[in-house]
Amino acid sequence: MGSKRRLLPWIHGVLESLDFETALDPFSGSGAVAYLMKAMGRQTVSSDFLNFSATLGKALIENNTVHLDGPAIQSLLRTPRHAPSFIEDTFKGVFYNLEDLRFLDRMSWNIRQLENPHQRALAMAVLIRSCAKRQARGVFTISGNLSRYDDGRRDLRLSIEEHFFEQVRVFNEAVFSNSRHNRTECIDVFKLSPSDVDLVYLDPPYVPRHDDNCYVKRYHFLEGLSCYWQDLTIDYSTKVRKIPKRFTPFSYRRQAVDAFSRLFRHFQSSKIVLSYSSNGYPDLDQLTDILAKTKRNIQVFKRDHIYHFGNHCNVKRTAVEEYLIVGQ
Repeated sequence: MGSKRRLLPWIHGVLESLDFETALDPFSGSGAVAYLMKAMGRQTVSSDFLNFSATLGKALIENNTVHLDGPAIQSLLRTPRHAPSFIEDTFKGVFYNLEDLRFLDRMSWNIRQLENPHQRALAMAVLIRSCAKRQARGVFTISGNLSRYDDGRRDLRLSIEEHFFEQVRVFNEAVFSNSRHNRTECIDVFKLSPSDVDLVYLDPPYVPRHDDNCYVKRYHFLEGLSCYWQDLTIDYSTKVRKIPKRFTPFSYRRQAVDAFSRLFRHFQSSKIVLSYSSNGYPDLDQLTDILAKTKRNIQVFKRDHIYHFGNHCNVKRTAVEEYLIVGQ
C-alpha cells in the first residue's frame, strides 16, 4: 500500500508511448499519477471513493489557479469564538497532543468558512498532509505512547501547526494550470461514466498475500478529518476510534476475479493501463486472460520495486515486481 511516487518516471515512460488526450484515474489515492497525467498536458479526471483522497484531487488536479493567498491565510489564522472541540474530545490520549488537537479543531472550523471551494480543498489537503507527516509511520493503526517509533526525524518533532504552514508553501507551489478543464469526483468506480475518456489508469486495491488492503483501517483519521466526521459512525470501543470500512469487491479473494472482469468491461471503450503487483491476487496470467476478453492488444511492462512500510528505525521492506498491463 502506498503512493506510486517513486514509480512515476517509469509510469511516465509507458504513458508517453500511448496516444491519448483525455485520462481518468478512478482509484486516485494520493493523486500522484493523476498529477503526472495533468503535467503531461492531458485533460484529467481523478476520482476516489474516499473523501480525503478526493480532497487531494480537488486541490491539485481540478484546481488550476487558486492558491492560499494572504487573505485566505489571515482567515485561517483567526481564533473563532465558538469553534467546536470534537477532535480534542474524541482523540485526546489517542493521537497527538492537546496543542495539536486544538489546532485541528480550530483549523477545521476556519477552513469551512473559506468561500472558495478550491481554497477549502487546498487548505484541507495541507491539513491532511500535515497530520500524516506528524503521525509516526503515517498510519493510524497505532496510538498512545509512540516513542518506540521515534527515529529522530524532524517530522515527528514539529507540531501540526508548524507542519501546516510549511506545507502551505509546498502545496501553493504545486498548483498549476495545464490549460485543460480537469475535474475530481468522489464516487465508486462503477458509478463513473465509462465514456468520453481515451485512457483509464487503474490502480485498484488488490488482495495481498498477507495482511489486508484496507485503506480506511490505516487512514481513518484522515478520512474523518476531511469531513469533520460528518455522517461517519465512530466505533468508540476501539482504541484508535475506527470508522466503518468501505466495501470494495477488490478486497475479497472470492470476489476479486469477477470484480476485475466487471472493471475491464466497464471501461472497454477506453485504453486501459492497469497498475499491479506480483504480490497480489489474481496473478498476472489471470489478469491478462481477463483483459483479453475485452482488449485484443495487450502489453505487459515489468519493473522490480521495493515498498517501504514504517519509519527508518522500524521499517519493513517488501520486494515485488510491479506491472503495467496495457490493453488496447
